[in-house]
Amino acid sequence: MSKPETTNGKSQTPDHDRVTTQTGKRLGELTMEAILQGKLSEADFRISAETLQYQAQAAEEASYVAQGQNLRRAAELTRVSNEEVLAIYNALRPGRTSYRALIALATRLEQTLDAPLTAALIREAAEVYLARGLVPEE
Repeated sequence: MSKPETTNGKSQTPDHDRVTTQTGKRLGELTMEAILQGKLSEADFRISAETLQYQAQAAEEASYVAQGQNLRRAAELTRVSNEEVLAIYNALRPGRTSYRALIALATRLEQTLDAPLTAALIREAAEVYLARGLVPEE
């Protein structure tokens, strides 16, 4: 998707035209008629990383910095399978794994899955969990 034209810093592209799915479908293409005709699949309803990045930018511009960071991590995770996201979620539950396992997960996210923001969050959680005695070191 090309970058929208701007005037005085404001986008001239309507938001609904900027929203796309992982398969490139636009919001207006996601209709009940298309579902009934078998023209859409489950993948057509997954949000794209680019759309999440747009949302992150809008949140940050409105001074919702933490929300913007969450959306940027979500954008990274669009490249990760649902099963892996669930495994990450479970690993982040205190007492479910070890400090070293969380650090290994963060390293894998950063080096293999190109998710450095998510990796940084997991490293931070690992440090806090260890300091509070919520996970063993090994």
